[in-house]
Amino acid sequence: MPKPQVREFTAHSIGGALALLLGLLGLLAGIGVIIAGAVVAKDGTPGLGVPLIILGILLFIGSIFAMCGLNMVAPGEARVVQLFGRYTGTIRTDGLRWVNPLTTREKISTRVRNHETAVLKVNDAYGNPVELAAVVVWKVEDTAQAVFEVDDFLEFVSTQTEAAVRHIAIEYPYDAREEHDLSLRGNAEEITEKLAAELSARVQAAGVRIIESRFTHLAYAPEIASAMLQRQQAGAVVAARREIVDGAVGMVEAALARITEQDIVELDEERKASMVSNLMVVLCGDRAPQPVLNTGSLYQ
Repeated sequence: MPKPQVREFTAHSIGGALALLLGLLGLLAGIGVIIAGAVVAKDGTPGLGVPLIILGILLFIGSIFAMCGLNMVAPGEARVVQLFGRYTGTIRTDGLRWVNPLTTREKISTRVRNHETAVLKVNDAYGNPVELAAVVVWKVEDTAQAVFEVDDFLEFVSTQTEAAVRHIAIEYPYDAREEHDLSLRGNAEEITEKLAAELSARVQAAGVRIIESRFTHLAYAPEIASAMLQRQQAGAVVAARREIVDGAVGMVEAALARITEQDIVELDEERKASMVSNLMVVLCGDRAPQPVLNTGSLYQ
């Protein structure tokens, strides 16, 4: 982004209560002078009455014009002041303030705002179509840049947010194939921090500060959602089976070690293999085993 050509600074202003009081006094004085001039002109001295009436009218109009410089600034708002197109500062002090009546004042909200993107459909790093949406918390930090550096800072933030979300989505996969790789689903905190950093760089020219960003919607596109769900289920089944097999092997090892340690029965290699096979079937099967009673020996 280009470097900003204008920076915010405080506009010269005075307390509005004093300006309002002086304006009201000017109005009353103008009305009084007009009445006095009319009385003097009625008494037969129009040479003195007419100038008094003109003076009173000018005083009345001048007081109204001066009171046009009054501004009421609420908390969380600012006024960007321009004089004949030149930026002359920003009023951030809340309350009633007075500035040059010839200036124009534009109201800018400095409150914290939310912007939520629509659900965007993009391809992730592996080329899989995914849907995602994000919410961004932001506020105007520099009112001069927000007004003069971009055409419409609201639209600018909206467009740059969508562009940043799309860029982040194509940089990372939905699910990582390796455990140490970042993914949109598995590393949401790290990804949103990167999104906030990229957004801050994009909207800095508009005088906007990004406070926080979060994903509000993240899913595979409907056309591949069912296939990816089957893939995730298959992965979960494989992981569960791996845990079961690891546990079963440990239990078989413990059983053989205890039988040998306590000398319950002497097992040769063939009997050990048969025992291991039976225990693995019992422990790893997904159904209840059906016992078979052998009335003979292992070799008959």
